[in-house]
Amino acid sequence: MHRTVCCAAMIMLLAIAVNAPAQTYPTRAIRMVVAWPPGGGTDVLARIICARLSESLKQQIVVDNRGGASTIIGTENLVKSAPDGYTMGFATSNLAVNPALYEKLPYDALHDLAPVVLAAKGLYVVAVHPSLPVQSVKDLISLAKSAPDKFNVSLAGSGTPTHLALAQFNTLLDIKLNGINYKGAGPAISALLSGETQLMFVSYPTVASHAKSGRSRVIAVTSSQRSSALPRLPTAIEAGLPGFVIEEWYGIVAPVKTDKTHIDRMNEEVRKVLALSDNKDKLVALGAEIVGGSTGEFAAFIRAETARWAQVVKAAGIKAE
Repeated sequence: MHRTVCCAAMIMLLAIAVNAPAQTYPTRAIRMVVAWPPGGGTDVLARIICARLSESLKQQIVVDNRGGASTIIGTENLVKSAPDGYTMGFATSNLAVNPALYEKLPYDALHDLAPVVLAAKGLYVVAVHPSLPVQSVKDLISLAKSAPDKFNVSLAGSGTPTHLALAQFNTLLDIKLNGINYKGAGPAISALLSGETQLMFVSYPTVASHAKSGRSRVIAVTSSQRSSALPRLPTAIEAGLPGFVIEEWYGIVAPVKTDKTHIDRMNEEVRKVLALSDNKDKLVALGAEIVGGSTGEFAAFIRAETARWAQVVKAAGIKAE
């Protein structure tokens, strides 16, 4: 009887030990790598979500901006981090676009990263400097065709939605506006506000406060349908650019060997945070469409996006700059 009791006790202790990591994680701060400089739309959304995650997990989520090289620098830093659950990354569509743009990357996004959750899809808009005499996309098209060499367009980096949007815009209108690359959306929007550039296809969170203050003018959204955040603005398609759709997505990923219990916990907590009414209102006000879903669904989404953008980049002849 004594042996039986001892064996049962040992089994219970082993079970507790096995389950302990899942029950206690996280026990310290988590670093969230954002592969963009501060001030851009990705950074804004990441900080909103991470602030509430810190409260939910009762551990600080520290945003670590690692901008540059169209997210390659930050993504490489994430891939090379310890897969212990204490380093995660806030990914965007560049994760799926870069493999088509660059012949050689220092990582393989489909094999070196574990999808955690697709948090949201973001709204992109057409924004101009207020000195530009245009009130609509039709005005912009007329002005661009009359003097294409006078336009400078802010780009947040090669392969970003800003870059892909300009490539499509030039192709549709058979013109060539000058794209100027900056190290992220923050520096790119600063160039627009200063008048260094005159136009930008930009995520709404990046330009929202500047549009409200009059430092820039938003003339259309680039989603396939009108946005509930900006219901009065037409889509670029409605305004005269057939098939012109540019959107962004935001998700959380981790180094590939991260413990599945940590990934599942983070997935669960992010979905809870996204569902909070006040937090949801903040994100929706910035044009974000809340997604959520399982890790498997996010993995399938990344694979589909990688294949889709490979076709788009090849068809448009887009090159990394």
